[in-house]
Amino acid sequence: MTQLLFILLVGFWTRYSKTPTELPVDSAFAAKQTALSQKPVQLLYDVDFTTYFDNREYHAPYQIPQTILNFRLSPQIGVRILDRAGGKHELVAGVSYTQRLGGNWRDVQFDPIAYYHFNYRGFDAGMGAIPYTRRIMPMPEWLMYDSLTYMHPNIQGALLQYRDQRGFVEFMCDWRGAQTETRREMFRLVLNGQYQYKWLQVGGLAHMNHKAGFATTHEPVTDDVHAHAFAGFDVTQYVPLDSLSLRAGYIFGWERDRGTNESFLNHGLIIELYANWWFLGVKNTFYYGDNLEPLRARNVNACLGDPFYQSRIYNRTDLFVYLYRSSFVNFYFAWNMHYDGMRLQHQQQMIVRFQLQPLMEELAGKQKPYLRGLFDK
Repeated sequence: MTQLLFILLVGFWTRYSKTPTELPVDSAFAAKQTALSQKPVQLLYDVDFTTYFDNREYHAPYQIPQTILNFRLSPQIGVRILDRAGGKHELVAGVSYTQRLGGNWRDVQFDPIAYYHFNYRGFDAGMGAIPYTRRIMPMPEWLMYDSLTYMHPNIQGALLQYRDQRGFVEFMCDWRGAQTETRREMFRLVLNGQYQYKWLQVGGLAHMNHKAGFATTHEPVTDDVHAHAFAGFDVTQYVPLDSLSLRAGYIFGWERDRGTNESFLNHGLIIELYANWWFLGVKNTFYYGDNLEPLRARNVNACLGDPFYQSRIYNRTDLFVYLYRSSFVNFYFAWNMHYDGMRLQHQQQMIVRFQLQPLMEELAGKQKPYLRGLFDK
């Protein structure tokens, strides 16, 4: 009871404390930032810091109980050049340093960040090692397990995007493995988009994951392909809530094990609800259908989604509270309940994300949207 009261008090303070647009603005600093943004050559710098506590109280054949407590620090520096046609060319370099708390230097993980980015009239193209946070739509849980989100921070390949007031489309190529004697070639391709007319939303996603072989030893090659079409509504502007959306879709999948020459077809219904009011929120995902990961029992690396989607019926309910939320900080606690057709299981997450660049823009007087967390909360 005391913990619940504390969370409510913190949320109340967050709601009525100063919003990002009320930050004090230094007019001289704002004028300097405006002048710098108009120069044909500009220096870029940013720091993204994320720390996460994830306690999984699982008791199922698909999962194991564990607790994850890490932090990730991602400093970046680069240069932006404006061309005469209005295009922006950026060259960015940095590193993601992930440390397991309670561990030592042997538990450290370094992931280089290095990419070229081009922007022109709503079109964006990036090539190199690009942070996943640059995606418009986060990867859904059935395609990217939360453990991968923690430990695989960068797209290694390409990210192409186009967006306007009606919606967006984006394509990603993530090359996850360069072929050697000890590492196999692996990559995934993802094409997704969404169109919105007033309150109506329609969209879809196409995905292919290919797991090839090693340079010398042999292991069966596997493929999995998915297509997901959805339709729904976002009635946020019509209701007294901060957000309210509901959409339903259908997933078609095909997986192949070339070693045994076996193929598996799978499909299922998925319904997603998201609502947020004040500092409280709920996200519910319901799936009913076939096992979406039939090859996971043979080789874990063949499947990248949440193992719960091996169940024919699965419901996940995330109840979350924002402890602090602004354009440069996203700090929330979530209690996630998983029902896999056999029993109800629990997961607790506390995640903090801080980004420097939105803070600098707020101080310069620019209004920015709320910073998005790792899992679109």
